[in-house]
Amino acid sequence: QVQLVESGGGLVQPGGSLRLSCVVSGIIFRIYGMGWYRQAPGKQRELVAGMSRFGATNYADSVKGRFTIFRDNAKTTVHLQMNSLKPEDTAVYYCNSHPDTFGSWGQGTQVTVSS
Repeated sequence: QVQLVESGGGLVQPGGSLRLSCVVSGIIFRIYGMGWYRQAPGKQRELVAGMSRFGATNYADSVKGRFTIFRDNAKTTVHLQMNSLKPEDTAVYYCNSHPDTFGSWGQGTQVTVSS
């Protein structure tokens, strides 16, 4: 059974940076595309960034040029580097497979951008 453990969130001022990490276990990590998703209060969960098993990336328009997804297959970990953070980036961030998600989700990590 897949396990997803996200970390790295926190409170940051506008313009600041955070790096999120997600350790994945229970699957053959290297054969899956992975993505970062987020859910803000009162909104649906949305894809923020995805990376295929071959390294191709795609980003939501709202984060292009600010966020970077990358993975370490040896450590079965996927990261999200977030720069130039804005208040509208405030959400709980989750990792999961991409484009098709696993049936279960981790606990997520809270990112709050506020002065």
